[in-house]
Amino acid sequence: MEKFVIHGRKKLSGSVEIGGAKNAVLPIMAATMLARGKFVLKNVPQLQDVEFMASLLQTMGVKVEHHGSTMRIDTTGVCFQEAPYDIVRKMRASIYVLAPQLALFGKASVSFPGGCAIGARPVDFHLQAMEALGAEISINHGNILASATSLKGCDFHFEKISVGATANMLMASCLAEGRTVIDNAAKEPEIDDLANFLIKMGAHIQGVGSSTLVVDGVSSLHACDYKVIPDRIEAGTFLLAGAITGSKITVKNCQPQHLKALFQKMEEAGCRFEIGEDCVEVIPAEKIACAKRTLTAEYPGFPTDLQAQFMAYMAIAEGSCVIEDVIFPDRFMHVAELGRLGANIKIEKNIAIVEGVESLSGAKVMATDLRASAALVLAGLASDNTTEIMRIYHIKRGYENIEKKLQKLGADIRIEES
Repeated sequence: MEKFVIHGRKKLSGSVEIGGAKNAVLPIMAATMLARGKFVLKNVPQLQDVEFMASLLQTMGVKVEHHGSTMRIDTTGVCFQEAPYDIVRKMRASIYVLAPQLALFGKASVSFPGGCAIGARPVDFHLQAMEALGAEISINHGNILASATSLKGCDFHFEKISVGATANMLMASCLAEGRTVIDNAAKEPEIDDLANFLIKMGAHIQGVGSSTLVVDGVSSLHACDYKVIPDRIEAGTFLLAGAITGSKITVKNCQPQHLKALFQKMEEAGCRFEIGEDCVEVIPAEKIACAKRTLTAEYPGFPTDLQAQFMAYMAIAEGSCVIEDVIFPDRFMHVAELGRLGANIKIEKNIAIVEGVESLSGAKVMATDLRASAALVLAGLASDNTTEIMRIYHIKRGYENIEKKLQKLGADIRIEES
């Protein structure tokens, strides 16, 4: 099994190119099933989750070729097939095939999805949305079974904002009869990207970027070419890498408007930014101040997917701060591992109280999930001596060649066999 070995306290410099957004490309890949034809997707990252989704589509007769950042998808031979547990258990985003199956074949069968163990993430909202469109849902031996003679447009209000359920309802409603109004829809850039992709396929969608999406169903969609948006979480992680090491670096191929909540918190800590149209230079603080209270929230709030990385940064800030995750209240498994590096963090329910320390010290640590892995990498970059991070397969789910990108910036990080 592989591990990262990091010799910390190295200054970084230069620039880094951000890849395509994992959380955008996965539903877009699933959405190709809504039409038969040949698609070309650009800016697609080489990630394990992308490979898992490609494998899942291939079980359903879809041809997928991925070379560099270009993916070619041929759905001409798409057929109904149960989404198998062996693939679905590896990735929660497998639930995205539910809506395309149902819309295309009038039936769907998807095993309950897996992925990172960061607390309960029920699929209730996905199922309620499909039922509102006219589907009958049942659970049988760990499988979600759905059927519908035809999907009918409806008015639907999400009791709680759900990115995944919004994506599934958006896909299904494109081929439903009549108008669907989705209220309290997620406003994440990845949802906008899915909507824009569906529009390019011929869908009629209004309200993109707002909390109310209006979809007028069409009889069919067509294949198209599309470029996926940059990954705002990868961009934020590298900006924090510069900040935590006291280094001025430039993040390229990003969309700065997607990072405003992070900018605000990093500015509270003393960072400054030079912002271009598709790039950001971080100018680190000479002394890191505590951002007194950070609360994760749905977009445009502070993203839960940057909570762990920001906590690593705050671990060496002056003073104390509070970090609260209301999206995934149990998403604090990285705290114990940061503690092994010398961080002083206490947990009270879904609140982390961080007392900044002067410095961190290298140690052996264990990655528990995707974003926790990134947090440990950042902490290792800022630590004295050597840090070894085990179970780095987690980070490969969402970061493409992170060690090579950091090496290019001057970090002393390598992969070894553990």
